[in-house]
Amino acid sequence: EANPPTAQEVARAAIKAEFELVDHTGRKVTEKAYRGKWLLVFFGFTYCPDICPTTLSVVAETLDALGDDAGAVVPLFISVDPERDTPQVLAEYVAAFHPKLIGLTGSPEQVRATAKAFKVYYAKAEQQDAPDGYLMGHSGYIYLMTPEGVYEAIFSEHRDTPASIGKLI
Repeated sequence: EANPPTAQEVARAAIKAEFELVDHTGRKVTEKAYRGKWLLVFFGFTYCPDICPTTLSVVAETLDALGDDAGAVVPLFISVDPERDTPQVLAEYVAAFHPKLIGLTGSPEQVRATAKAFKVYYAKAEQQDAPDGYLMGHSGYIYLMTPEGVYEAIFSEHRDTPASIGKLI
């Protein structure tokens, strides 16, 4: 009698680091550009009032806590708001958090395909007092992907510390 798959095995089968996007310098990239490095991946948007800045601060603290080992890690911030988050906007935004942080964006279709590959939820939420009249509702998790591009773990800035995240790398 075969054992049912573990949650980790199910997640590894479902969550894929697959994308074709543009980085904050305007360069087209795919997941293959980062093979051989651990990826810390977070989806959000630059106009986010709370979760994104807090979570990106945790990512930055994790990199700092890793010290020399941070060279093995590529932190990616993938925008779910491609209409506003141009490469230029992302360049300024990611620089405010950590010099290693890479901002990624693309066409709405490319962003949708990337979110689908990572199993990330996001949706436009109309809000009168927000910039341009909307915010983006989105999942607030940090994904850890292995140097081979395989799902390893998921973190939350509420639950996990930079030290606990760094232990898995």
